[in-house]
Amino acid sequence: MTFTERKIWYFDTPGPANTADAAKFAVERAQDLKIKTIIVASTSGKTAEVFHDAMKGSGLNLVIVTHVVGFTKPGEWEFSTEIADRLKKQGVKIVTGTHALSGLERALSRSPKVGGGSRTEAIAEALRRIVAIGLKVAVECVLIAADQGVISIDEEVIAAGGTASGADTVCVIRPAHTADFFSLQVREIVAMPRVR
Repeated sequence: MTFTERKIWYFDTPGPANTADAAKFAVERAQDLKIKTIIVASTSGKTAEVFHDAMKGSGLNLVIVTHVVGFTKPGEWEFSTEIADRLKKQGVKIVTGTHALSGLERALSRSPKVGGGSRTEAIAEALRRIVAIGLKVAVECVLIAADQGVISIDEEVIAAGGTASGADTVCVIRPAHTADFFSLQVREIVAMPRVR
């Protein structure tokens, strides 16, 4: 039998205080595995900047996935346009897409006429509660990036997500498109909060 031994980091608590370490661990694992792309969730742009700074000089590609326009307020994009402009000028790809694991389903489950949870939301909740909130976020960001065509589904990526804000979960994922969700593979957990 063959196997690979790798280091995993467990944060004592979830949250944005782990972002700089998560970025460092993401870069290290990408370099160890010769992975070319890191995908990061960022709502305002702050997490995007931390990862961009950690990746300087690494030769790695950074893909940022943001909330959709109207996520918290109709017609409003939460991501800082100033940060977006600065990062785009430095070659960072910024993707804004509908949440693959909620989107329209959330509208149906919130409706007083339809109501009830959906299978898609059950998958999202399972990822959030059984493993880590950041894992659900990372998986969803990979799906969105694949659906937008900014990553190949044939190459592993590093993906990072967080609990409420920042990044506290880093994993290695073989991407898939949302329509082929069950082909996606979380191949390694690099870092995550031990307690959620």
